[in-house]
Amino acid sequence: MKHIFSAFLRDEPRVLTRVTSLFARRGYNIDSLSVGATEERGISRMTFIAEAPEHMADQIQRQLEKLEDVLKVINHADEKFVDRELVLLKVRVSPETRLEIRMIAEDFRARNVDVGSKSYVFEVTGDEGKITAFIQQMRPFGIIETMRTGRVALSRGSNADIASQVYGGESTALEHPLSDVGVRA
Repeated sequence: MKHIFSAFLRDEPRVLTRVTSLFARRGYNIDSLSVGATEERGISRMTFIAEAPEHMADQIQRQLEKLEDVLKVINHADEKFVDRELVLLKVRVSPETRLEIRMIAEDFRARNVDVGSKSYVFEVTGDEGKITAFIQQMRPFGIIETMRTGRVALSRGSNADIASQVYGGESTALEHPLSDVGVRA
């Protein structure tokens, strides 16, 4: 099973190296990795995908939480979430294929970010299935180059509705994820 994790990290040199080294030492594979700044100065958010059985996913989370510069780890498998990824794709075009390629791109809501006489570059955002399907549709025309970002994920705000209706308790879905570790009030 694929698990999507978000880890909040101190934005300091070598933190990413320490996190990825933990994966290497334990023999875990990272399928996707994306890191970027958060709304909190000095804090980065790393989203990564790891294929692992449930017990191993729990172990990954516990081991990451032990690292000094890791503030919090969220396993999105425990909740509803929204995830997206982006692909830039350069495809060959000819006078005969130009219109068909543009129509397919329109179906996927792809944005044409570069138009050349012999190629187009498209930008597509969406879930993993949409990105993969777009690439498959473009393959017969001749893909010159692709670049996929790692997936990013956030807990759904609608998770706040679930806890009170299903579990009879309060949800933390509308609170900042770091409010319980004293970084943000």
